[in-house]
Amino acid sequence: MTQTHTEDYERSDGRAVRLTFAEPDGVTRGGLVVLHEADGVNDGVMLLVSALAEEGWLAVAPHITSPGAEPGCAEVLAATDVTLAWLVDRDISADLLGVVGFDLGGTAALVVAARRSLGAAVSVSPVGISKPVASDLPALVDVAGTVISPWLGIHGTDDDADEAEIERLREAASAAKVATNVVSYPGANHRFDADPDAAAEAWQRTLAWFDAHLR
Repeated sequence: MTQTHTEDYERSDGRAVRLTFAEPDGVTRGGLVVLHEADGVNDGVMLLVSALAEEGWLAVAPHITSPGAEPGCAEVLAATDVTLAWLVDRDISADLLGVVGFDLGGTAALVVAARRSLGAAVSVSPVGISKPVASDLPALVDVAGTVISPWLGIHGTDDDADEAEIERLREAASAAKVATNVVSYPGANHRFDADPDAAAEAWQRTLAWFDAHLR
């Protein structure tokens, strides 16, 4: 697995964030911001960063909050902006920038997709479809139709959201003026670890979304 590194990065305007990243061995296809879940930049996040780097992406996870703390919209957007600046400093062009997150990070990725124009965004098992999961984060159905970055939402339905909720999210996203897709895997759990076939398909779907929109 590709090795991860951590460094502190400060923009010229003084905004700073700690970043954990992994670089591809060969040609860099683009840059992906990986937004972490409530546990912070944990082993799962670092595994995702490494796996994306092995697929050719310069993948970087900003440390938005300490483990257990719930990030608000302002914190998510500020950390993402700094991370995007870091990627641009590394010669990644604007049309090759994307964002991805799992769980609370998936919710954050949708917030970013609604507020920032990027090449693509992916949310895996985002929480808070119909009701906000935190006081300063919106319900997904309230923002899905306003995304300005092409957005893919992926859900397992076993212990995550029921099909009716996912259908409401799909309908909300269909109002967006950019490409959207909301996919569900019946029987797959929140982390997809109980269904290897669904996990493999969700991973390939994620890669295909970035392949299609970051070019």
